[in-house]
Amino acid sequence: MGEEGIPMWIHLENIHEGAEATVSTGLWLGKVSVLKSRRSRGYRHPDLDRRLTRQRLAAESRILNRLSSEGFPSPSIIHLDDRNSNILMSKIEGKTLHDLLKTKEAGSSELRKLGTTIRILHEIGVSHGDLTTHNVMVSQKGSISLIDFGLSRQSPEIEHLGLDLQVLNECLSASHSSIPDAIEQVCNGYISAGNKEKLAPSAEMVVERFRKITGRVRYHG
Repeated sequence: MGEEGIPMWIHLENIHEGAEATVSTGLWLGKVSVLKSRRSRGYRHPDLDRRLTRQRLAAESRILNRLSSEGFPSPSIIHLDDRNSNILMSKIEGKTLHDLLKTKEAGSSELRKLGTTIRILHEIGVSHGDLTTHNVMVSQKGSISLIDFGLSRQSPEIEHLGLDLQVLNECLSASHSSIPDAIEQVCNGYISAGNKEKLAPSAEMVVERFRKITGRVRYHG
């Protein structure tokens, strides 16, 4: 067994220390991969903490498997270690959209592509839940992938779909304010993707809900 209870895993470095999990890179059978280790929460009863952690781990793994089966650009599961609350995943190569926008190596084209990618995710029946530019990867060829589905939902309500756009809007406003029309570029790409899945709310309906959420946030702010 390798580190963290994962067979044949060799740890290289930690890349993110969050409140919910630690994310690190390493080698699995010679291939660069990513290990996400969910943290225990000391303020919760141990039995409750284990149950909630396993539930979230199972939900995330189900979503990743579903996205993989649909060919969606996201990490695929290599190994699930339920006992130690770990998921070993394929590594998405590229740079984060956050870093590219900060260095002005990306712009409206990537934002429109992101909108289209979000729409495809929603049509599969999944909301992301933490849609920031840190969780968007851009390859050297300009293709878009999404990572970190720890807060995602299956069969989300239209409110959750609108909230995906609102979370992204808040991120763009706070971290990328030099691009004043950034969220509009995303919405243009979202709507241009069309409505392929009749069971999902239309793209126009989701964008309309997003604008209502934005209005509520401004009113209460």
